Amino acid sequence: MSNMLIILIALLLSLSSTPLLRRLALWVGVVDAPAARKIHAAPVPLLGGVAIYGAVVLTLVLFGPQYLREFGSILAGATLISLCGLADDRWGLSAYLKLGAQVLAATLLVLAGVQTQLFGLAWLDYALTLIWVVGITNAFNLLDNMDGLSGGVATVAAAYFLLLAAINRPPQVLVGLMAAALIGACIGFLRYNLKGQTIFMGDAGSLFLGYMLAALAIKLRFPYSTNLVTWMAPVMVLGLPILDTSLVFVSRLRRGKNPLTSPGKDHISHRLVALGLTRREAVLTCYLIGGGFGMAAVYITQASVREGYTLAAAMCLAALVFIVWMERICPAGVARSARQEQPAPS
Repeated sequence: MSNMLIILIALLLSLSSTPLLRRLALWVGVVDAPAARKIHAAPVPLLGGVAIYGAVVLTLVLFGPQYLREFGSILAGATLISLCGLADDRWGLSAYLKLGAQVLAATLLVLAGVQTQLFGLAWLDYALTLIWVVGITNAFNLLDNMDGLSGGVATVAAAYFLLLAAINRPPQVLVGLMAAALIGACIGFLRYNLKGQTIFMGDAGSLFLGYMLAALAIKLRFPYSTNLVTWMAPVMVLGLPILDTSLVFVSRLRRGKNPLTSPGKDHISHRLVALGLTRREAVLTCYLIGGGFGMAAVYITQASVREGYTLAAAMCLAALVFIVWMERICPAGVARSARQEQPAPS
């Protein structure tokens, strides 16, 4: 089955299920309540992530290679992550419980042979796989701070994974299939999420997207290119969430706060708004940055070792300059923006 048809099926499933789950969320009370640091003045349904999960998994179960152990392990881990996120949306879970679920989901990948092959030492590759999966999963969870942001960035990343899978020789069929399903499901959800505070994906969606993209990055292989360079391609594709998480960690550690449990308006999107962009413009700018990282990833796959590491060094330097620049010009602006965006008292 062609990837375009997979995208269409996942898109239709997401488009049709999202409004139904919105009504269900309001009925059962799975909502994001207003708070001082949030801009919505009424409860917003949180089951958008369930629509994304359902569209992706149903499409893959119907048309994916169920006989592959790796395929089953990815779906099993994604289901565990999404259920954990759903429980957190409904009742709230401790950070340690969520971390334990993420480590378990990453372990399912390793047991099925879905792990990095960078070092050639089993224990080092196992450790790197755990760090990568947990890190990217949480990066998308942190990135879900503005309407359309996490879903759109995930769409851009999945599109580049689909492209890299297609131009690879031989084509990476499983990676392309899963990336196509993610694209369709995310676009269907964005149809409602970009309208503004009608439904959120919640942790069930952001954790699921992060986990799936982390798994796609591990599964992507370039057998006829040197691993000395191509390992950087998936990292580049996910460069925007990695950059955003790095900025948040640096900012919060400098202020003596826990990076994972101290929410704040210190993400790239918030700082762009503080610099004068509208929220929609900030989100679209993040899409463009993600697209730029994806273009670098495509180049990396065709580059020599010298060219690849020169580009990587330049991008790391640019990221460091960006973080320092943001920290210097935006902290006060972010604080003012946060106060301005709080809903007026009733």
